[in-house]
Amino acid sequence: MAQGVTQLLAVDRRRTEREGARMDVAVDTLQKALKINLDPRWYGTVAEIGAGQEVARWFFRAGGAAGTIAKSMSAYDMAVSDAVYGLSDRYVSRERLQAMLDHELDLNIDRLSTDRGEDTCFFAFADTVVARSYKGGNECHGWMGVQFQAHPMDEPAQIVLHVRMLDDDAGLQQEALGIVGVNLLHAAFYERAQPEKLVASLLDRLSTGRIEIDMISFSGIEFRRVDNRLMAMELVHLGLSGVAMFGPDREVMQPSEALRKHAVLVERGSFRPPTVVNMEMLDAARAAFEKDPAVAGKPVLELTELTMRNLLAGAEQVDRRDFLARVDLLAACGKTVLISDYYDYHRLAAYLAWRTRERIGIVMGVPSLRYLFDEESHAHLPGGILESFGRLLKNDLKIFVYPMVDTEDGTVITAEDLEVGPVLQPLFDYLAGRGSFVALGDYTPEYLTILSRDVLKRIAAGDESWRSMVPPAVAALIVKRGFFGCRSSQEVARA
Repeated sequence: MAQGVTQLLAVDRRRTEREGARMDVAVDTLQKALKINLDPRWYGTVAEIGAGQEVARWFFRAGGAAGTIAKSMSAYDMAVSDAVYGLSDRYVSRERLQAMLDHELDLNIDRLSTDRGEDTCFFAFADTVVARSYKGGNECHGWMGVQFQAHPMDEPAQIVLHVRMLDDDAGLQQEALGIVGVNLLHAAFYERAQPEKLVASLLDRLSTGRIEIDMISFSGIEFRRVDNRLMAMELVHLGLSGVAMFGPDREVMQPSEALRKHAVLVERGSFRPPTVVNMEMLDAARAAFEKDPAVAGKPVLELTELTMRNLLAGAEQVDRRDFLARVDLLAACGKTVLISDYYDYHRLAAYLAWRTRERIGIVMGVPSLRYLFDEESHAHLPGGILESFGRLLKNDLKIFVYPMVDTEDGTVITAEDLEVGPVLQPLFDYLAGRGSFVALGDYTPEYLTILSRDVLKRIAAGDESWRSMVPPAVAALIVKRGFFGCRSSQEVARA
């Protein structure tokens, strides 16, 4: 009897704690909404498709919404949505969101500028999402954004983000979406001068177990000095997302859309700087990758991956100049960059496999493959090294291995003759026998001694031999920008 009473009290206490936490969330979110409602500068539209009018609801609950909300709407029917915003192939997409933002802000400016344009900052908030369906099992995600005038009569600025809703209950997903929307509006209006602080505030009163933000983009006059690649990296650094991605055109990409229906080939490295070895590894791996019948004829997405552990290098903050130097140099090589918080290869593989059904290949050198057979590096998994390889190599994932040269005797070591010790050699031989490791035989022998850290030393020392160790586009940009201690072309000209 006493045990039953104790259990009931424990359940009641947990329920009370949950309700208390939700009350704290409500109070904080209502305060943000009320602050906006009581600020006479802001006036605009809230348009939502897919999960109810969850953002608008907070403003109406807070009171004083007549001072902020010119219109709230939700066009669920596709025909109605198309009539308002134009035809669309995909309703949960960035293109649909952009159409909503442009349409609603233009309407506000056209209809209301004459009466109140000199004193009002007009805005349009929109989201288009797919929440958990009645049957369940669908991906729950969406696009959200705000387009606004930072000052009356000003050109608009814009913030767009992609969210994934992780709660397993539709009601909780709607609640989380509403909170993120209020956070976004509050941050855009009051924290826009500090983009890093703005990004960090998006999950105020939420956890990364409820919402993931895997893409954010700033644009417009108010954010003309914001580099979206830095903001993408900040998402990963703060734990708001496990990955961020951007292309050689410097534009951030939504990872799921970029990976969808693509075979993926990824090379992890420091790329400080990218060398001819890095590029040859990818080229050789791609040639071997495309010979797989399951890959032949399919679009292949090459990724150059930087991990947060590598970028932080033991520090609390990423060196921004160093980060941008690396990604600018990779862009000069035409490469798409992936920033990830998945130091374990099996976690990276799981992320990619969840977003594409096509083949996945990982490119690495012999030293990295040897490290994979260090049992201590897998000690955090209950199943140790066996669990790690089981997770990594499922779905026919292949590891493409570039050779190395033994610095002591000059012999070349490939994946075919690598030795990992007597205890683990049978495991290595088994995995090699099943085709998990693909030795790359197409390589340039003189490249095998090139190391990024050696290139860096030569750049800093003014030893011009470094130029032959990197692609021509990389060398030109290092000199032009003065990366890694190199005297820039402008400095040389002045001297």
